[in-house]
Amino acid sequence: MASVQYREIDDRSGRFHVLLAAFGALILAALGAAWTMEHRGHIVTGMSNRIVWGVPHVFAVFLIVAASGALNVASISSVFGRDFYKPLARLSGLLAFTLLAGGLAVLVLDLGRPDRLVVAMTRYNFKSIFAWNIFLYTGFFAVVALYLWTMLERRMNGYIGRAGMLAFLWRLVLTTGTGSIFGFLVGREPYNSALLAPLFIVMSFSFGLAVFVLVLMSAFRWSGRALGDVVLNRLGNLLGVFVAAVLYFVAVYHLTNLYMTHQHPFERFILVEGGAYTALFWLGQVLLGGLVPLVLLFAGGANRSRGRLVAAAASVIAGGFAQLYVIIIGGQAYPQVMFPGKVVASSFFDGVVAAYTPSLPELALGTGGVALALTLTVVALKVLPFLPRSLADGDVDSAAT
Repeated sequence: MASVQYREIDDRSGRFHVLLAAFGALILAALGAAWTMEHRGHIVTGMSNRIVWGVPHVFAVFLIVAASGALNVASISSVFGRDFYKPLARLSGLLAFTLLAGGLAVLVLDLGRPDRLVVAMTRYNFKSIFAWNIFLYTGFFAVVALYLWTMLERRMNGYIGRAGMLAFLWRLVLTTGTGSIFGFLVGREPYNSALLAPLFIVMSFSFGLAVFVLVLMSAFRWSGRALGDVVLNRLGNLLGVFVAAVLYFVAVYHLTNLYMTHQHPFERFILVEGGAYTALFWLGQVLLGGLVPLVLLFAGGANRSRGRLVAAAASVIAGGFAQLYVIIIGGQAYPQVMFPGKVVASSFFDGVVAAYTPSLPELALGTGGVALALTLTVVALKVLPFLPRSLADGDVDSAAT
């Protein structure tokens, strides 16, 4: 493992340009959607004054959370001293950078007035978790860039451990801040919980590793490089542990709410009577994003096929979107209790679940953020040595213990 050689992808088949064209079309569609929302207003979306965070925020938060988790592979290598993961560290850092860029692009374009971003960058309200996150996100770019520099520049290799520790601590704080955006909203029963911060951390581990696995397998297949079962089995086992951890924290979160009497109406809404949100919770989040990956990853033991690993990672990602949809949009749709312990009646839909249907511009904007992240990843793999020349079993067996 000490003699790992890295090379950029040298592909003359034209697939590189086909990928760029496909992703470019999605990015242009996202820009068109942002322009439409900017000029015609958010009336063209399914959002309202009750559902102010729509599908674009689901995409954005997923990408931001996955960016933090994608760096986990590099952290295991440099922070915890597991040399087995060292050849994967560069790709891990690259995905952390590109996924965050895609997520923040969606957030900026979904503001309605992206030109007002300069106000948020120059006037800070340090009582706002959003102000904290501006520093966390921009700082993450700088920290990951420094981390990648220590890995790419031979003269800086001696600083990999310290840069890795800084990146590890920063991403924990970043994901805590992202979860706290919701956890600090004490006026809404679905969000007011300290458990959301650790839940978002374990979600980042699961989502980020699932994205990493799919990109790793696709990149090695694209470049025709050897990718052995030893690496994939280790990543698959790790993904299974993270998926189980997410299910555990979800169970703790809902059991905690069920213990508190005033949270029973919300739990009844999400778990039983929420319609689409209940279906997404049980079928999307729990079944597709949790139980199905666990069966695919652990049923049959060491005989796991590559197809099952791909299916498990894809299920984790699909379940992750369902989970964030339930958290973000379901949490807003649930009627806000304005005066606890009082009965409120008015003509302003008090006690009524807010309606929301995603519009085409919202879906286009969110998909464009994913396309931007993948475009940056593909270009970087094409021009810079992020991938090892081989991860065949014979090249990694010595570090598999």
